[in-house]
Order: sequence, then C-alpha cells, then structure tokens
Amino acid sequence: MTHVLVTGASGGIGAAICKALALRGVTVVLHYHSDRAAAEATRQAMKGGGHSIIQGDLGNPTSIECLWQEASALQRVDAVVNNAGIYPHHPPLTTDYADWTVAWQRTLAINLTGPAHLSHCAARRMAEQGGGRIVNVSSRGAFRGEPEAPGYAASKAGLNALSQSLAKALAPKGVYVFVVAPGWVSTHRVADLVKDKAVLADQPLGRVATPDEVAQVVTYCTLDAPASMTGAVVDVNGASYLRT
Repeated sequence: MTHVLVTGASGGIGAAICKALALRGVTVVLHYHSDRAAAEATRQAMKGGGHSIIQGDLGNPTSIECLWQEASALQRVDAVVNNAGIYPHHPPLTTDYADWTVAWQRTLAINLTGPAHLSHCAARRMAEQGGGRIVNVSSRGAFRGEPEAPGYAASKAGLNALSQSLAKALAPKGVYVFVVAPGWVSTHRVADLVKDKAVLADQPLGRVATPDEVAQVVTYCTLDAPASMTGAVVDVNGASYLRT
C-alpha cells in the first residue's frame, strides 16, 4: 500500500487531493496548521481507513523536522505533496515597509523554504528506501506575476526552480519530483472572486479550474507519471496563461 503525506490538507485543493488519493487506495497523512476540525472533516470524507492527521507550522524549520519525524514514524512515506501555501496581499505602492517585510518573510517561509525543508527530510529517507516522489503545488503566478502579492509569485517561481534542482539531484536515487501549477481554482476561500467578470473574461473555458481537477493531476504525478517526467511543471489553468 502507498502512503502519502499531504500538507495543507484541511480544505480546498488539499482536501480534494486527499480524497482523490484515498479513492486510489492510498493511505494519507493529512497535515494541518491550525484548523484540526477541518482536517478531521476531510478525513471523515475520505474512502478507506488508516488515514492520520498531524499538525505543524511550515514556517518553522524545527516544526517541520518534528512533523516529518511524526509522519515517518506512523508509516513509510512513499510520496510528499507540498500543497500548503498562503497569499497575503501586499501591493508595493500601498503597503508600508513593516507590513511589506512581514508579508515577504511569512510567504517565503510557508511557500518556499517550508517545502524545501520538508523535501530535504523526505528525499533522504526516500533515497534510503529505494525511491519516492515529491509533488509541489505551484501557481500560474510564478510565470505571469502577481501585482497584488509579488511575494507569492516570487515564492512559487522559487518553488519551480527548487523542484527542478531536486529533480536533477534525486533522479539517480529513484526519487522523482513534479510540479503542478494551477491558475484560479474555485475553492471556498475565493468563491466570490472567481465569479468576477474580469476573472471569467480571462478564462477560455468560461470558468476556473475545480479543486477536483487539480487533484486529478496531482494524483497522476504522485502515482502514475513515468520517471521521465521528473522535473516537469504541469499547468492546470484552462489555457488562461500559455507559456513557451
């Protein structure tokens, strides 16, 4: 049986990923930061049994190491999905310096260095086990920019570069790294925003992606993608942003 650790599993894309993996017979370790009740609701909605819940602050390196030790003590971890992320608004012309620096520090800690540290812990264990997978959830914003949240875009661009560096470093040990880069996704957190005419005008499909669609791609990378795909960045944005 395959065992997968998913960060940010209490709602939105993370919850959808956990449910999709469970449908494939995977045993999931659900990570949450502060909302245990939501993580428990996700677990109750998942198929199968044996799923566990762990808490951790991905902005704290010590907490990340403890999180990994707890997860790997529960069972062998075959794959890690770094899904957790934050998107604090900090427009450069209207954000004062104190708030600007706080936004950058926390965003990079959660979205970039957190996944880097957790991937380091996982990669070493996976190499000893004979292989594994790391799937990082990035964003369309890494390529097109985010004027209202430049730290977010920078963190996701860094996550892409980190993933490709790890893909090169870890491939000889059978550890494969993939990136899934969604655009707008119809989660509860942005339910009103994704109905905005300006957002929809940018969507050739006439709608944004659903959490289940992103989860399908993450599940494919976690379980099915061939080894030769390691290092790939897979867009899930409905052709709203095309790159060459």
